[in-house]
Amino acid sequence: MDGDAIAVVGLAGRFPGAPDVATLWRNLLDGVDAVHDYTPDELRELGIGERLTGDPAYVPAGGRLAGVADFDAEFFGVPDAEAVQMDPQQRLFLEQAWVALEDSGHDPAGYDGVVGVFAGSSINRYFLFRQFGDPSTTDDWESLLLPGSAADYLPAQVAYRLGLTGPAVAVQTACSSSLVAVCMAAQSLVDYRCDLALAGGVSVTEPRFLHTEGGLVSPDGRCRAFDAEGRGAAFGSGVAVLAMKRLEDARQDGDRVLAVLRGWAVGNDGAARAGFAAPGLEGQAAVVAEALASAELSAEDIGYVEAHGSGTPVGDAIEVAALTRAYGPGLAPGSCALGSVKTNLGNLDAAAGAVGLIKAVLAVCHGVVPGNLHFETPNPEIDFAASPFFVPVGDHLLPEERRRAGVSSFGLGGTNAHVIVESAPAEAPGDPSPDEWHVLPVSARTPRALREAMVRLADHLEADTAPRLDDVAHTLAGRRAFPHRATVLCRDPKEAVALLRAGADSAEDAGAPGELRELAAAWLSGDDVEWPQPSGARHVSLPAYPFQRRRHWIEARS
Repeated sequence: MDGDAIAVVGLAGRFPGAPDVATLWRNLLDGVDAVHDYTPDELRELGIGERLTGDPAYVPAGGRLAGVADFDAEFFGVPDAEAVQMDPQQRLFLEQAWVALEDSGHDPAGYDGVVGVFAGSSINRYFLFRQFGDPSTTDDWESLLLPGSAADYLPAQVAYRLGLTGPAVAVQTACSSSLVAVCMAAQSLVDYRCDLALAGGVSVTEPRFLHTEGGLVSPDGRCRAFDAEGRGAAFGSGVAVLAMKRLEDARQDGDRVLAVLRGWAVGNDGAARAGFAAPGLEGQAAVVAEALASAELSAEDIGYVEAHGSGTPVGDAIEVAALTRAYGPGLAPGSCALGSVKTNLGNLDAAAGAVGLIKAVLAVCHGVVPGNLHFETPNPEIDFAASPFFVPVGDHLLPEERRRAGVSSFGLGGTNAHVIVESAPAEAPGDPSPDEWHVLPVSARTPRALREAMVRLADHLEADTAPRLDDVAHTLAGRRAFPHRATVLCRDPKEAVALLRAGADSAEDAGAPGELRELAAAWLSGDDVEWPQPSGARHVSLPAYPFQRRRHWIEARS
């Protein structure tokens, strides 16, 4: 299967109602509606005037992202004055690019390969609503356009701040930007233009939208994809990043493979549609069919489609008709699940496609498709009986032989992307050695961040789904070593948790082997050391670096 297959080796993101990927997955399984209804006080704090909020068509709802104004500028070497002027979308993506690399188990400073970054972002509304026209900022508006405010600079910022030397490509195709970025990253890996790729998108927006009949924004901000009451969705803020490698390389390097991208395709509707902003059935069907062919799979192999699912009556109907055409005749009705993460989060614009892909990766990984929200009566323009699709309203288990998903994202203007993702090949876990000593190295840029990192790790090790201690040691050994350090020498998770919570390093623990104590002491003194690699240990997902964010924001004018 390896061939041109691409392994997903890391996930990162921040989403409405979820500060990380793990919380997003729990929220999806729990059916959480993360679209926020803004209070009048919240709207005033954002600087949204009564002329807009008083309009009967105004929609005071959207996918809100907590802490958009905050950023750990010191971690990335960004001066405070520059951080205030920097597009918050770039700041968010930069942080999550680091998290995705950590989650993949690869520190770019020591990675023996070329790392590329492919990303898209929405309009820089921070410039529009916070900088432009503010006399206290500057009279030289042109200077604010360079170098930080334009979408062109998003991947370049990441490459510069993280020291990445591969392709750094901005992808701007409206709502499909981040999934097109994934496709470009995957192709770059296949073509050996890079060895590890980051791909995704980011959007920061505020509730400044009006509902118009037949438009994209629903009256209450909820997305009722494929439902008779569907009238659009609310826009929201979020960021999503995936780390990817060639599957063959990931296996050779002992990476944790979350899922595999088997095929992908990008196309445009051209002129075969009702208007520039209208979706095109033929273009959508063609890109789905091309992705299936690229994956060398048939429609029968797919158990779930994560749709673009905008919640508009016409858009949803065209999408299902295009999927039905691409899948062809002969499939049993109700044999393929159809979902849209927009029903949980709203439309995250440039980040939407990557968020849908993250949902699909987790679905095929765990073998379950979370239920769609707000689905009661099917859209009468959709002939579900003549299609293989159904909309699950509760969690739907994927058959083992069909743990594959198609993911669609369609941009306004007609640029369409479709990706085929399947569950990772099964690998037998190694046998842990009983009562074996392990050293857990933890470090951070500041003492406060170090304490927080230790508490987060302790919380993680106390969870019911805690990983094996040898896997934890192996994963921590591969992370960047920062100036403020602590070590824990332990033989079981309970002991590790107690020492982590005590905040004490255990380098002098007389019970540990002398070699481990010497290595720990050398590392604590600032040396670089070669940690022992436990036999059979694997990389696992651990809590990300605890960024010490501070507010960097131009406040709304009253």
